[in-house]
Amino acid sequence: MRNLFAPSIVALAICLTGTSFAAQKESGTTKLVNVEPAGTTEKHHKHQQYDFTFDAQTHEYTCRSKEGDKINATDFVVGSNIDYQVKGNKGKVRGSTGKEVSCTIVRVADLPKSAAPAQ
Repeated sequence: MRNLFAPSIVALAICLTGTSFAAQKESGTTKLVNVEPAGTTEKHHKHQQYDFTFDAQTHEYTCRSKEGDKINATDFVVGSNIDYQVKGNKGKVRGSTGKEVSCTIVRVADLPKSAAPAQ
């Protein structure tokens, strides 16, 4: 009985460790590449969603704001510095005015080694 139980514990530990490494937190400061409206507003969806595109150290991320959040697009100027945090498919973007937006990562692309932003 013990011989069957021990490999199960080891396999479970490896799986849990693997998922914790996959959800590493990445954060830093970079330039905002683009801000675009996502979807449309209507009676039940009064606040416009936005897609924020920025380059992190090794990836380009597109992060979509939450549906119910009220965001002023002028708080996020393309080309200005932003602070970002990415953990799994969740992200946060803080603009130069200090406004912070929680968002969901909807696109990730590898950056060419020469295009990685200078830190």
